[in-house]
Amino acid sequence: MAEFEVVLKHWGPVEADYASHGNLVLTRLFTEHPDTQKLFPKFAGIAQGDMAGNAAISAHGATVLKKLGELLKAKGNHATTLKALATTHATKHKIPIKNFELIAEVIGKVMEEKAGLDSVGREALRDVMARVIADIDATYKELGFTG
Repeated sequence: MAEFEVVLKHWGPVEADYASHGNLVLTRLFTEHPDTQKLFPKFAGIAQGDMAGNAAISAHGATVLKKLGELLKAKGNHATTLKALATTHATKHKIPIKNFELIAEVIGKVMEEKAGLDSVGREALRDVMARVIADIDATYKELGFTG
């Protein structure tokens, strides 16, 4: 539980502007890991230079970060929320588990730059995200999704 508290201490700036931070996260994810952009059909044709100002990317990034905020505030009691998310990402979106690891790293970088996440916070975020990703993976396995 302590890791969640450490991350939440730095969550305020993210929560104050989900759209901008969400755009930064997805733009960086698509730039650093171009194959991930293909997993989002509505973003597939957007040129890298046009991502920063794209309202749809900002909106989806905001959705991602709001859900992460919900998971953080649950402080480990996220089974119901996470099961629903994992189920749609396995059955509908077909998102390989590796992509959660990639976006977790990008979120950490953005939080360092924009929310003052320090080395202790970064390690706490890694621990929290490893736990969340392991729980997503467990649901994936239950569903027989090996993406």
